[in-house]
Amino acid sequence: ILVNNAGVAINAPIDEYRFEDYQRMIDVNVTGVFVATQEAVRHMKNGGRVIHIGSSMTRYAAFGTASVYTLTKGAVSGFNRSLARDVGARGITVNTVHPGPTDTDMNPASGPVAQIVGPGLAIGRYGQPAEIAGVIAFLAGPDGAFVTGADIVADGGFTA
Repeated sequence: ILVNNAGVAINAPIDEYRFEDYQRMIDVNVTGVFVATQEAVRHMKNGGRVIHIGSSMTRYAAFGTASVYTLTKGAVSGFNRSLARDVGARGITVNTVHPGPTDTDMNPASGPVAQIVGPGLAIGRYGQPAEIAGVIAFLAGPDGAFVTGADIVADGGFTA
């Protein structure tokens, strides 16, 4: 089982975005996913699970300074769907979980982004990491064996 969970978010208006920050986001959010996945599937001879962590920002742009972040997470979604076909015959499932606002170090429920996105949550609160982990556990377990190529949104109704 591979869970591609590493990610960075550097937000700025596109006309002020530094190339160095763009490259860091591509390196971590896209290239990191590719390299880790390529190496993992080499070892998955008789089945396995690849689970990417995307973002509900690929479904709903809550604010304008996240365009490069959204670009990188959108790339992961495209990779997910095509990769599912590449490795499906080997019994490997490939899925992406798109969390919405979740209380993490990168996006705390008491942080500045929460003031923007908080009111848009249908259930009225940020998600907890354990709630996202539950979705990942389902995909990694036997009950998730028939799910592949899916983009699963777990966002408290943020994109509803």
